[in-house]
Amino acid sequence: MSDHGFRHLGDTDVHQGYVWKVVVAEFEAPDGTTFRRDIVRSPGAVAVVPVVFDPEGQASVVLVRQYRPPYEQAIVEVPAGMRDVPGEPPEETGRRELIEEAGLRAGDMVHLLDMYPSPGMTDSVCTMFMATGCEPVDHDRHGPEEESMEILHVPLDDALAMIDAGKIADAKTVCGLYAAERRLRSRG
Repeated sequence: MSDHGFRHLGDTDVHQGYVWKVVVAEFEAPDGTTFRRDIVRSPGAVAVVPVVFDPEGQASVVLVRQYRPPYEQAIVEVPAGMRDVPGEPPEETGRRELIEEAGLRAGDMVHLLDMYPSPGMTDSVCTMFMATGCEPVDHDRHGPEEESMEILHVPLDDALAMIDAGKIADAKTVCGLYAAERRLRSRG
């Protein structure tokens, strides 16, 4: 029984993909009625906001512009990836994805937040980190979308302005940029 009186009765598998599974889940409401919901079961994801500083101490972020088939367009995002290696700690997944997508090895990784990207349809949790002390390394891209992705170095203030202008709309990127900016501001 959950803290709100709802109870999960079970799942019926509909589709098992490479990473995600689609199920029809059955629940019991506090009044005893039962209902079903389609849910995408996910191992979760990790996103990293890589922050680099110029000689004057001004923060920039490294973003990627990647083609996303569901939207049929290139989306500006922070480097990120699925937690598709069983047992791999989230920080290690973030470090691996940062190398794969942006060609950066993180010095320090600071946990920013855990976010629920779409709670009405999936149980996925996106763990977000801020990486500093990044050094360039060879990237290790996978798949046609990553092979064609573009790396962007954007002053943090400009990246935040891109959100206001609608040029960055990806949820994990919006959350990550605001959380990183707040963390940096609190450091002084």
